[in-house]
Amino acid sequence: MMRQGTDIKIVVRNKNVDSALRILKRKTKDALIDLRSKEHYEKPSEKRHRMKQAAKIREHKRQKDENKTKRRRH
Repeated sequence: MMRQGTDIKIVVRNKNVDSALRILKRKTKDALIDLRSKEHYEKPSEKRHRMKQAAKIREHKRQKDENKTKRRRH
């Protein structure tokens, strides 16, 4: 987790700003998620519902990927 006041330095090589931006997003991802979650109070039931929906999406994606690999084997 990033602390307040921590400086992040990203080196832009060969004028490739897109790559540097991707790296910046990856480094700040956890901090942004944490800030968004603390914008307002979330009831425990809402949090459970959100986590359950995320689990359903992950499971659906896993099954979809699993079906793709089965089709390739045949």
